[in-house]
Amino acid sequence: MKIKKGDKVKILLGKDRGKEGKVEFVLGKEKKVFVTDANLYKRHVRKMKGMEGGIISIPKPMNISNVALICPNCNKATRVGFKMEGSEKFRICKLCQKEIVYGAKA
Repeated sequence: MKIKKGDKVKILLGKDRGKEGKVEFVLGKEKKVFVTDANLYKRHVRKMKGMEGGIISIPKPMNISNVALICPNCNKATRVGFKMEGSEKFRICKLCQKEIVYGAKA
């Protein structure tokens, strides 16, 4: 997968076009991602035992092709490439040719 949990992405298509957010989690087989505060839909919910009723916002997944990774080095939306060094595989930015590192490694 070119986009992983914790990556910063820019939304290219849809009602939230132009927004930036962090990937909450990735559905690999369906090729969909959940982005924080993006692609939210309203849902009317009845009052139940442990929950209050009303209108709640539910995040829905979006296709992985509708988002572009933002490179932490050059801060631009970019495509992702791969580079092999020995037995290790790294993601690289296609614009600045530097390694993309988010999360624990950074």
